[in-house]
Amino acid sequence: MAKRTFSTFETFLIFLLVMMTGVTVALLSLLFITSGTIENNKDSGFLTTQSPPATQGSSTPQGSTLTQGPADTQGPTATQASPTPSTPEPTLFQNFSGYHIGVGRADCTGQVADINLMGYGKTGQNAQGILTRLYSRAFIMAEPDGSNRVVFVSIEIGMVSQRLRLEVLNRLQSKYGSLYRRDNVILSGTHTHSGPAGYFQYTTFVLASEGFSNRTFEYMVNGIMKSIEIAHTNMKPGKIFINKGNVDGAQINRSPTSYLWNPLSERARYSSNTDKEMLLLKMVDLNGDDLGLISWFAIHPVSMNNSNHLVNSDNMGYASYLFEQEKNKGYLPGQGPYVAAFASSNLGDVSPNTLGPSCINTGESCDNANSTCPIGGPSMCIAMGPGQDMFNSTQIIGRIIYEKAKELYASASQEVTGPLASAHQWVNMTDVTVWLNSTHTGKTCKPALGYSFAAGTIDGFGSLNFTQGTTVGDPFWDSLRDQILGKPSEEIKECQKPKPILLHTGELSKPNPWHPDIVDVQIITLGFLAIAAVPGEFTTMSGRRFREAIQEEFATYGMPNMTVVVSGLCNVYTHYITTYEEYQAQRYEAASTIYGPHTLSAYIQLFKVLAKAIATGTVANLSTGPEPPFFKQLINTLIPNIVDRAPTGKHFGDVLQPVNPTYRMGEVVEVVFVGANPKNSAEILTHQTFLTVEKYEATSATWQIVHNDASWETRFYWHKGLLGYSNTTIQWHIPDSAQPGIYRIRYFGHSRKQDLLKAAVIVSFESTSSTFEVVTAL
Repeated sequence: MAKRTFSTFETFLIFLLVMMTGVTVALLSLLFITSGTIENNKDSGFLTTQSPPATQGSSTPQGSTLTQGPADTQGPTATQASPTPSTPEPTLFQNFSGYHIGVGRADCTGQVADINLMGYGKTGQNAQGILTRLYSRAFIMAEPDGSNRVVFVSIEIGMVSQRLRLEVLNRLQSKYGSLYRRDNVILSGTHTHSGPAGYFQYTTFVLASEGFSNRTFEYMVNGIMKSIEIAHTNMKPGKIFINKGNVDGAQINRSPTSYLWNPLSERARYSSNTDKEMLLLKMVDLNGDDLGLISWFAIHPVSMNNSNHLVNSDNMGYASYLFEQEKNKGYLPGQGPYVAAFASSNLGDVSPNTLGPSCINTGESCDNANSTCPIGGPSMCIAMGPGQDMFNSTQIIGRIIYEKAKELYASASQEVTGPLASAHQWVNMTDVTVWLNSTHTGKTCKPALGYSFAAGTIDGFGSLNFTQGTTVGDPFWDSLRDQILGKPSEEIKECQKPKPILLHTGELSKPNPWHPDIVDVQIITLGFLAIAAVPGEFTTMSGRRFREAIQEEFATYGMPNMTVVVSGLCNVYTHYITTYEEYQAQRYEAASTIYGPHTLSAYIQLFKVLAKAIATGTVANLSTGPEPPFFKQLINTLIPNIVDRAPTGKHFGDVLQPVNPTYRMGEVVEVVFVGANPKNSAEILTHQTFLTVEKYEATSATWQIVHNDASWETRFYWHKGLLGYSNTTIQWHIPDSAQPGIYRIRYFGHSRKQDLLKAAVIVSFESTSSTFEVVTAL
């Protein structure tokens, strides 16, 4: 092997890595907290008043600190009250054909500042505002007599963490007893890479999050619970219809050379190297009135790239936004009775950046096995979306998905009928013996991440100069790892071959295990539809093999013609699942298949056990399996809570840069306020929005809210200064559909205040810009 030389830049990065690792190791031994004492939160709220047009910007402090309340999805002047959840079981009308159906949606955004965004793993990609809110969307289906029920929850977050699921299950048990359980509740993440991190318990993810944030964790848990409570309360008799169709122009395979490692005979059965099929469930009541939809489609929500700092739900969230706005006429985003979930599927190797990878410095293609450029290496190889920028690309891809869903929804005619069932087990994924054929076995491994994991993908490259497709380790990085973390065992190296191990996470346990050993496997069935809740990111071919095997198992035991859908990123996160053949290529997805080359075969084997149990009516005989841990000691976020300060002579919410008096459609209204840290508002579970855009209605002499911070047309930027000083910029990108008239922008915030020798309190404030006019032409 030729001796490796390093550039000055690489040497500098290595020095930084060593220093950061040293600091991390020191902090790991010192910074422990109990989850019950992290960020003891208090609440405050704000009120919205109606008044005639103001000519000057104004701010109003709200000095009260209120008691904690449930998360709310309504805006400052709600157009429809949320149903009040109640523990008692609703009375179910039994004499009908169909299912009892309940749908619910609730805010689960969490922090929008002072926290990393989860997905790209890029240092410094922290939240600095909000583009759209994040929602939990819950669907409950029960048989007419109420004897069996299932729950599916799609959550606009990066992925569901094990800690999140365990906490939600615990609270459901406390509220509803045995009604909602580990076997009949699926929690699925949409995989947006623009949601807050900080809600994990395994050390790899805690470090990627730069600490655990109980503030965000609680906000998410409360949002998920609230969505389920709303769905539970709103259950009514209805029907479910299913439809399928191909989505064109929205995706590419980002590891096509890995896909080519799969057998030619297998590849010849498919017309594309991505799964183009969308599966959609349409839900209506017995009068035919719309209730909601769930669709599954394989695409990475990474239209917003790793330069983004605004919390948002990306392309799949934009599809939900469009569908709900269409069905909930007259409601603000995040409000209204209709709920549309666009859930993840086998998206592991699927990118929405349809222009493909090219070298940003030369323009030539870099669609090669190593995703690298002749000049600049892998950091120059980036895939681009179809739009003029990432915002536009998100809209284009999201609209393509929405339009196909709209088409399938309108034509859905095949009714889903039959009993409901569910099966679940916890499994030690580090020790599964896999039967490869009648005479040979393989085995899963203790978790490990390979070199190509650090390379990243064409959707977001790694910060160091690692390369995809690496199958041989580097003496320098191996030595550095060995000195800091210890050497990986021969057992794990042999088991994970041909993966060169960068991090032997399955053998690291300080301060807590770095990756999960115990993993959920789960299937719920609605008649002839089986929803398989997989705990990670299956690649295209992995999903195809998996679906086919589960379908065959159902057929073998008396349930032919089952439709199987892969529901991704459910219940616990375990990175990627490639085929055995793709694993040999060791691109990013394979290097991130943490349980080794036989991971897919192990999951197929485990899910077949569940399918057989459902088909034969023997679910009660399934063992529970080893229960996963819930760690009490976690590393707290390193970002301190500090007091907010306003400049001398100013107050929070004072206008620093006013709006212009007049704007046209297509222009951007911008106003800058004296700000306070938006993370304070995540402590207020009843906080509804950071902003509103309001239009003056002369006939009633009132202000009508036309947009909130869940609207795609608004953007909320927070600019952090020193010593607690900050500014907030609110933008409104005026759509062509805007009505001419008089408008204003309002800002709702919370500041952290602490007097000497007293506990900190959160104080609400609000502010209003001066009025401005929107005209059709100047």
